Amino acid sequence: METFMIINWIAFLIITFYALYLFVKVVTTRIAYIRLGHKSEFDGEIKLRLQRVWKIVFGQSKLLKDKKSGTIHVMMFYGFLLVQLGAIDMFVKGLSPGNHLPFGMFYPGFVFFQELVTLMILVAVAWAFYRRYMEKLVRLKRGFKAGLVLIFIGTLMVSVLFGNGMAMIWHGHDPAWTEPVASLVAMTFGWLSEGTAMVLFYVAWWVHTITLLSFLVYVPQSKHAHLIAAPINVFLSKQVPGKLKKIDFEMDEDSEEEVAFGVGKVEDFEQHQMLDFYACVECGRCTDVCPASGTGKMLSPMDIMVKVRDHLTEKGAAVTGKSAWVPSYAFSGAAGNVASANKEAAATVQSASLIGDVITAEELSGCTTCRNCEDACPVNNEHVGTIIDMRRYLVMTEGKMDSDIQRAVTNIERQGNPWGLSKKDRIKWRDEDESVYIPTVKELKKEDKEFEYLFWVSSMGSFDSRSQKIAMAFAKLMNQAGVSFAILGNTEANSGDTARRIGNEFLFQEIAEKNIKTFEKNGVTKIVTIDPHAYNIFKNEYPDFGYEAEVYHHTQLLYDLVKTGKLKPQRAINERLTYHDSCYLGRYNGVYDPPREILTAIPGLELVEMNRSRKNGMCCGAGGGLMWTEETTGNRINVARTEQALAVQPTMISSACPYCLTMLSDGTKAKEVDEDISTMDVAEILAISVFEGEQSKTA
Repeated sequence: METFMIINWIAFLIITFYALYLFVKVVTTRIAYIRLGHKSEFDGEIKLRLQRVWKIVFGQSKLLKDKKSGTIHVMMFYGFLLVQLGAIDMFVKGLSPGNHLPFGMFYPGFVFFQELVTLMILVAVAWAFYRRYMEKLVRLKRGFKAGLVLIFIGTLMVSVLFGNGMAMIWHGHDPAWTEPVASLVAMTFGWLSEGTAMVLFYVAWWVHTITLLSFLVYVPQSKHAHLIAAPINVFLSKQVPGKLKKIDFEMDEDSEEEVAFGVGKVEDFEQHQMLDFYACVECGRCTDVCPASGTGKMLSPMDIMVKVRDHLTEKGAAVTGKSAWVPSYAFSGAAGNVASANKEAAATVQSASLIGDVITAEELSGCTTCRNCEDACPVNNEHVGTIIDMRRYLVMTEGKMDSDIQRAVTNIERQGNPWGLSKKDRIKWRDEDESVYIPTVKELKKEDKEFEYLFWVSSMGSFDSRSQKIAMAFAKLMNQAGVSFAILGNTEANSGDTARRIGNEFLFQEIAEKNIKTFEKNGVTKIVTIDPHAYNIFKNEYPDFGYEAEVYHHTQLLYDLVKTGKLKPQRAINERLTYHDSCYLGRYNGVYDPPREILTAIPGLELVEMNRSRKNGMCCGAGGGLMWTEETTGNRINVARTEQALAVQPTMISSACPYCLTMLSDGTKAKEVDEDISTMDVAEILAISVFEGEQSKTA
C-alpha cells in the first residue's frame, strides 16, 4: 500500500504540474495575441466597474433575462464555485486515505451540503443537455464540442458521488444521512470486498482528477475562455453604452506607415475589443435579438465575434510563433498550430483580409446599431463599436459605401440634410402654424431677449412633412407651459449621427466642430430635441470634442412639465395604444419611463406593451444610417416590428422618434392597416389632450 501511495503521489504531482503548465501556457499565449492590438484607455472608475461586475457576473442579471437558461447557468456557476472545496476533499481522500478536510464537528454538514450541490449541478447538466439537444433552441450550437463541457461537468459530479460511495465500503463506514447518494451507492455495491472498493475508488478518483485537469486545460482554448475573460471584460466595458471612440486624424508627417483609418487588420482593434472576442460565450443571445438576423439578413453578431476571434488566434500564432493549442501534439492539424510552425501557412494567414476574407461588407452593412445584441450579451461584449470600426475602414480607407448612403452623406455634406434640400428652407416648417411662437436665436438677440433651451429641430423635424407635425406639437406645448426656447433656423445643420454611424468619422468631426462653435457662439447650455439620435450624440459623444451641455429629449421635458402641472392633459383619448421604444432613447440612454408616464397621464388612453418592449424592444430598422437605404435581403425590419405592435391589437401606435414613426407608419401601410391604426408621436398625443379642438387621429 505504501508503494502504491508513493506512486500515486508522484503521478498526481506530475500530471497536476503538467496541466498547470499547459493552462498557464495557453493563457499567456492568448494574452500575447491580445497584446498585438492597440492599447486601450482606462478611466479609473474602479468602484463603478466593480459594482457592474457584482451585478452582471455574480448577480447573473443579464443571463436571467432568459429565465430557463439563466437558472441553469446560476445552478452551474454557483454550484461549480461551491463544489471546489468538495474537489479538494476528494484529493485529500485519495492522497491520504482515511482523512478528509479538517472541519471537525462541521464536516458532516459540509459533506451533506456538497452532495446537495453536486446533485443540483447534475440537474443543471441534464437540463442544459435537454435545452440544447432535445428542445433544440435555434440560438444554441449543437455537436460534440458544444456539449463537451456538459460531459466534463457531469463526469466530475458522478465520479465524486461514486468515489465517495466506494470509500464508505473501503473504510467500513455505515450509511449516513449526511451522505445520502454515497450511502445509496455503498448499499448498492455492498457485496464488494474492501480491496475491490479501494480499486474502484481510485478509478473514480483518477477519472475525477484527470477530468478536472483536462477541463482546466480545455477552458482557455475554447468558448469557455469566458470563465476567465468575462469578469475582466465586464469590468473594462464602456461606462457610456454604445459610445464610439474618437479618431485622431493628426498624422505624423515623418511616419512611413501606410495611412489607414478604422480597422482593416485584426491588430488594429484595441486590446479591450480583442478581449471581447475571447469572452464570447457563443450563446447566440445577441443573434437571437438582432433585427437584421431576425429578418433574414446576413449579419449575425455572434458570428462576427467568433470569426474575428478565430482569425485573431490564427494570425496571433503566425505573428508570435506561439501555438494556439496545447498540448500541441494533440492539435497537429489545427490552424493556429500549423501557422505557428509553417512559414507558408503563416504567410497565408497574415495576408488574409479581415474585411473580405473573414468578415464581409454585407454583414457590416446590415447593422442598425440598435445595441440589442450588447444588451443581451451576458459578458458585455460591444459588437456595435467593433462593426463600426470596420465600417470606418471601408468608408474612409477603401472609399466603399452603399450608393444610397453615399447620396445621403453627400447631401449632408453639401446641404446639411440627407435629402439635399436647400439649407435655406430649413426654417420653413414653422410657417405651418404661424400662431405658434418659434423664435430663432438671431431674432431673440435682435430683441435683446434670452432663451433657456435651444430646440434642436433636426433634419427630420425641419424637412420631413410628417415629422414637422411633431416639431410643431412640441413647440406649441412649450408655448403653453411658458418654456423659453429658440431654434437655430437656417443655421442649424446636421448632428452628425448618420455620418458617424455609417463610418464617415471625418465628416462627423467636421460637423461636430462647426456645431460646437455655433453652440458656444450663442451661449447654448441646454438643448432639447425630438431626435433621439441627436440627443444621444450631443449628450454622450460631443463632450469628447470639448462641449458639454444639459441635453434633454422632448419626452423628458414634457414629462417634467406634466408632473409639475404646467401642462394638464384634459381631453380623453379613448384609444388602445402601444408604445415603441427608440433604441437611441432607450437602450443607449435608459429613457423608458418619461414617455410612458406622459401617456398614462392622458385620460382614456389604454397603454399596452408589446412582447418586445423596453430593454428588449426591437429596432425599427432606421438606425446606423439604414434610414436612407432600401432593404434588399430578407423581410423588412420595420414591417416585422409593426407586426409585433399589431399583435397586441392597438388602435394607435406611438413612438418618440421621428425616424421610428416614419418606419412604423410605412409598416402600417405595408400591412394595409393605416386607415384603422394611427401612428403618432407622444408630443402629438399630449397636444390633443392638452388643447381643445385637436383631431383624435392623425394620418
